Amino acid sequence: MPKPAKTDRALPAQPHAHPSRDVVRVWDRVVRGFHWALVLSFAIAWFTPQSFEDIHHWAGYAAASLVVMRLVWGIVGTPYARFSQFVRDPATVLRYLVAILRGSEARYIGHNPAGGAMVIVLMAMMVSVAVTGWMQTTDAYFGVSWVEDAHSLAAHGLLALVLVHIGGVALASLRHNENLVRAMITGRKRKAAPADIA
Repeated sequence: MPKPAKTDRALPAQPHAHPSRDVVRVWDRVVRGFHWALVLSFAIAWFTPQSFEDIHHWAGYAAASLVVMRLVWGIVGTPYARFSQFVRDPATVLRYLVAILRGSEARYIGHNPAGGAMVIVLMAMMVSVAVTGWMQTTDAYFGVSWVEDAHSLAAHGLLALVLVHIGGVALASLRHNENLVRAMITGRKRKAAPADIA
């Protein structure tokens, strides 16, 4: 039986054969680990204030430790992890918020100005929750009403900020056509287009 004739016809191009050419690594493992560990710590602490006090306390201590670690990494970490890369002055943040309202905000490869501000506010609020929670375990402040009120207010304020943060992530994902939740899992984002800010 004769062999089939060889063909010189090229194989069709495989789309997305090299996806790594279209993405860049932005979030390192420390940033991603911090983010999801803080989410878990806050969730555990939120759901265990009365029923499992020991777990509640340890979740708070874990969250505070994570914030301290992130503060150090924000100084010595990889480029997109550093505060110098994404913390901007209030005027820049305000201009970006106005641009969001107008639907004309730029896409940033790292944190945009609003996202960077939210990172700082969330960490500050987490510290206030942890400190007021710890104060309630001391002899000096145990049962003191203003400390309990401050802890409750800080915790509820943190929850409100988390919800705003989730809304901002969803809005940016829709506006810029990229899944920011997945980016915080994989560490990768679509590389910068000419109009984007790297």
